[in-house]
Amino acid sequence: MVLGIYFCFGHLPDSYASKTYDDLFAKLDTNKDGKVDVSELKAGLAAMGINSGKDAAQEIMSSGDEDKDDGLDFIEFSNYLKEHEKKLRLTFKSLDKNDDGQIDLMEIQQSLADLGLNISKEEAQKILQSIDVDGTMTLDWNEWREHFLFNPATDLQEIIRFWKHSTVLDIGDSLSIPDEFTEEEKTTGMWWKQLSAGAMAGAVSRTGTAPLDRMKVFMQVHSSKSNQISLVGGFKQMLKEGGLMSLWRGNGINVLKIAPETAIKFMAYEQFKKLLSSEPGKVKTHERFMAGSLAGATAQTVIYPMEVMKTRLTLRKTGQYSGMFDCAKKILKREGVKAFYKGYIPNLIGIIPYAGIDLAVYESLKNLWLSRYAKDSANPGVVVLLGCGTLSSTCGQLASYPLALIRTRMQAQASLEGSEQLPMNLMVKKILKNEGFFGLYRGILPNFMKVIPAVSISYVVYEHMRSELGIQK
Repeated sequence: MVLGIYFCFGHLPDSYASKTYDDLFAKLDTNKDGKVDVSELKAGLAAMGINSGKDAAQEIMSSGDEDKDDGLDFIEFSNYLKEHEKKLRLTFKSLDKNDDGQIDLMEIQQSLADLGLNISKEEAQKILQSIDVDGTMTLDWNEWREHFLFNPATDLQEIIRFWKHSTVLDIGDSLSIPDEFTEEEKTTGMWWKQLSAGAMAGAVSRTGTAPLDRMKVFMQVHSSKSNQISLVGGFKQMLKEGGLMSLWRGNGINVLKIAPETAIKFMAYEQFKKLLSSEPGKVKTHERFMAGSLAGATAQTVIYPMEVMKTRLTLRKTGQYSGMFDCAKKILKREGVKAFYKGYIPNLIGIIPYAGIDLAVYESLKNLWLSRYAKDSANPGVVVLLGCGTLSSTCGQLASYPLALIRTRMQAQASLEGSEQLPMNLMVKKILKNEGFFGLYRGILPNFMKVIPAVSISYVVYEHMRSELGIQK
């Protein structure tokens, strides 16, 4: 649930701050039925002068109403307030960078800069003054607790929570920088549920777009100036050779590698952030990029044999392999262990342009939206989130696509009859000489065609899984 909502009760005027939970509950329970419903909550918050936002009362109710009877009894109300205070404390600690029990001007600026949101000294001063009761230009815990910072664009936890990107959207590539998780999400263990929801969304999304992915790989390896393969012609060829189910060849291992890759990347990212951050608790954008790239490289190194097998299984002819284990056994027997790392270098190099451009475009779009439109909420809404994520990932793909094509050809070449075993530099020269620059973009059409359905499917499944796993918005 949005942390802004949790802050509502922290912003009580002085006349209410000293009241007990009993008094507060009695004040809100206007019809004296022992429960506070949504309309009573809305009226009560308004009467206390709390500008809580359009859907605040409903979200508070959804979060606190444990027995789902559309009302908060006193126990539910008290539990909600206790949880709320814990979350307030976590937010305060995340802003208090030097752990001195005070939040100052520089810490507010730095916390937002760490997320890529740069505000001026004057803006930070206004934020501070709106909360600072005693005029010291620093905030202690009591001041923070008794006042809610209402501009959502300056609420760290809320920005992190809403602007998730790589966890939510899966377009078939796993080279983007991992998402940040709030301290609250890490402490409560919510992060693993979100990663699980993302993995399931990726699995369904990849399965739904597998025919287009197979067509992309097919065109990357087999298409050339002398052997032009059209989209329709390619599908006809596949259907004729192996029937309808052949369109999903290689999908099993493509789905199977999501879980280990996600887990390794997340754990490695957290460790690299600690190693690379110049100051404890602060991660600048360039440090985040470096940590994310290294985490991606670590994950790719571990699961890369599965990438090679995915390409071989995707391109296989009917009867060539009986399954994943048969494929691995035959590669090992005929080509040795080295075969499982063919194309590894272009794959590793491809992480840098993909992750760098994806991060740069996404952060730019995020900042643009936050600076212009985040007046009432840091929640960008489905259309903005999907639009920004799709555009940034597509730009990243476009930049790294030639390296992806080289990687795929190197992975496949040993399994193709009469194919030369070329290293990366000679393969690039050969493609440029025989096919020109656009030869490096073979298969880009089916690749782009699968972006919108992949994003749509992964988002819908992710939202459903969030609901099933009890992840609050």
